[in-house]
Amino acid sequence: MKRPVLLLSFLLASAILIQAQTGKPWFGKRYLNKIMFDTTGPEKPKFLIYPTVGFSPETSWEIGFSSLLLYHARQNTQNRLSEIQALTFFTLNKQYGVWLEHALYTDQNNWFFLGAAKFQSYPLLYYGIGPSTPPEFQALVEANYLIFKERALRKIHGSLFAGAEVELINLSRVEFLPGENIDQIDLPLGAEGSMNLSVGVGAIFDDRHNVLNVRNGNFFELAVLHSNTFWGSDFSFTNILSDNRIYRPIKNGRDVFAAQIFGQFTSGEVPFNQLALMGGERLMRGYYLGRHRDKHQFAVQAEYRFLPMKGFKRWGGTVFVGTGTVFSKENEFALKNFKVAGGLGLRFLTFPEKDIYTRFDVAMTKEGPGFYLFIGEAF
Repeated sequence: MKRPVLLLSFLLASAILIQAQTGKPWFGKRYLNKIMFDTTGPEKPKFLIYPTVGFSPETSWEIGFSSLLLYHARQNTQNRLSEIQALTFFTLNKQYGVWLEHALYTDQNNWFFLGAAKFQSYPLLYYGIGPSTPPEFQALVEANYLIFKERALRKIHGSLFAGAEVELINLSRVEFLPGENIDQIDLPLGAEGSMNLSVGVGAIFDDRHNVLNVRNGNFFELAVLHSNTFWGSDFSFTNILSDNRIYRPIKNGRDVFAAQIFGQFTSGEVPFNQLALMGGERLMRGYYLGRHRDKHQFAVQAEYRFLPMKGFKRWGGTVFVGTGTVFSKENEFALKNFKVAGGLGLRFLTFPEKDIYTRFDVAMTKEGPGFYLFIGEAF
């Protein structure tokens, strides 16, 4: 059982509205035409808001609104493209959430702020810990989640940034509800909820100009975060993150080859919700985020992007594949424990002046498919 990602219903509506017969266009059609046939200059900010709808077994129907703001500092295209994405939603099961993510560059790219803030009252599927957990979830975890993460990084030289990082994760009102045919649950560390404040340092080499669609560049991140009961956290542990990505243009820049090597390594008393989680809409697509979790994770993915496809102006496509595993002292790092995921994607050039595509990915795993629809590439 997977939680499908949200579907952008406005894309379906646009196909109908844009083909509507003559007559005075109503607001919705004018708005969609403005989005789909944008003629503003690349230096101008772009703001988009649209409805979302989705369905998953643990939530029933889910509806909400998403928004996206794209801009260059001081409207200077020599500055890197900054983006802010927001989502608010609620479900028929009375669940709700608010998400905010951003990647911001100041003038002359002197500062780089990368972070996210999320609050949600939302179920989590818990399959257990380790790379060999059964495909049936052990528990549906009802809880309130508060997540805040911020990186404030100063340019050291060229494309090298370094600075401080902070992460606050609070899990409250936790209830483990047994899955089907599950008589007893081995409750993990942190099952009663926890609040952990982690602080640390990080360094990023980032020469990407457009973080939502990189055609040529590199991104390398190394960060160390530590949570300690000394300053009020419920658990003491250390988290080391290594994220390495390369992007290379093919065929005069129309196509792109992208690859990523990701590692997360934790030590100490790590609550279950802050273990390394495999899956999601960015890495190991096709697996539910948290389908496998443990103290450490290692994953690799590669993608070939046709942006656009030959013979088309606004339609593109991708082919991607990934492999990864989670492991710990109790669960060995072994080739037999690696999972494989791969698939195909369709792209539509939503913002031609900013070279931003909407992606629809279909990922396959041995446990079934996963479907993803977002603005911007997975990595």
